[in-house]
Amino acid sequence: MHVLVTADTMSGSWTYTRELVTGLVTRGVRVTLVSFGEIPLPEQTAWMDLLHGLEYRPTAFRLEWMDEAPEDLHESSEFLVSLVREVRPDLLHLHQFCHGNIPVDIPRVVMAHGDLVSWSEAVQGCAPRATRTMKWYRDTVVRGIAAADAVVAPSAWMLDTIRGTYANPRRDAVIYPGRNPIFFNPYVSKDDSVLSVGRLLDAGKQVHLLTQHAQPFSVCIVGAEQTVPIPRIPIRADVKVSTDQSFVAVRGPQTDAQLRALYSRAAVYAATARYEPLGIAPLEAAFSRCAIVANDIPGFREVWGDAALYFRTNDAGSLTETLRELDADRSLRQSYADRAYTRARERFTTKRMIDDYLELYRSLISANSLAA
Repeated sequence: MHVLVTADTMSGSWTYTRELVTGLVTRGVRVTLVSFGEIPLPEQTAWMDLLHGLEYRPTAFRLEWMDEAPEDLHESSEFLVSLVREVRPDLLHLHQFCHGNIPVDIPRVVMAHGDLVSWSEAVQGCAPRATRTMKWYRDTVVRGIAAADAVVAPSAWMLDTIRGTYANPRRDAVIYPGRNPIFFNPYVSKDDSVLSVGRLLDAGKQVHLLTQHAQPFSVCIVGAEQTVPIPRIPIRADVKVSTDQSFVAVRGPQTDAQLRALYSRAAVYAATARYEPLGIAPLEAAFSRCAIVANDIPGFREVWGDAALYFRTNDAGSLTETLRELDADRSLRQSYADRAYTRARERFTTKRMIDDYLELYRSLISANSLAA
């Protein structure tokens, strides 16, 4: 099987793409990967080096959520059509809605890992302002969904959101994100600390909730979604705020190894986001046996169920109360850490994700062959 995958290098979905592509190639699938957005540095694509069966084509075409995206859509679509003719894949796996309707005669899967309208409604409390660009965006997403052979969402909540906001796909599926547990260490002794990932100014991640009240734990906030290459010269980008009652460290972007070490030492992961369709960071924390304290939003409830503790939606005071509860009861904290770890191992591994995708791919390829 040969799958052409498109990717977005400018968000946390790059980690998801890495896991997807690695999982497919190790299962014997040939992959051609095309990225949009910024051209990544060589260090950021080093994970590809040992993947035999992967061909990578980086591009700088703008992504559909950017203001200038309409200027690039025609050219990026033509590029993909030409590439399909050149490499002749069996299926397209697209991480952009806008390419769901390109004129090719192979199955097209669109992965809905977020969109501008649902982001605005969740983060800003209202639909985005009606502008020419937003009309173009809505129309483009609707066309991509309508033409796709299947639309995949990372949760039932996201899929329902896509249906209600844009259009009903011809076929749809929920495939939860997965990570490989081998990369994480759930057996390290924990510090009395809470970790969260997200920029302080990112209203969607709203990690600033951890800075509103004195916390019972020391707090570490990693201020970026994407990991960074190992710098040639060590860079200190930490900001530490300490009072008699609390300690908060805000770190800059971390390497994969640094972030894994932070997960392994943290007792608690604070999933503060009000909008996080993929939820990669809480998943990595769960594989590191952190107790999960999550914002009470539908996406987190669906994914974590009774394996997480929840604070009142977007309420900094409730977050602090929940953390105090875990601080006062170590057995409760350990129980929720074990619950999160077990749920991640049972439901959210890369193997399970790839199994689900291969089943979908095969059914679409088979249906396309019969139709031909």
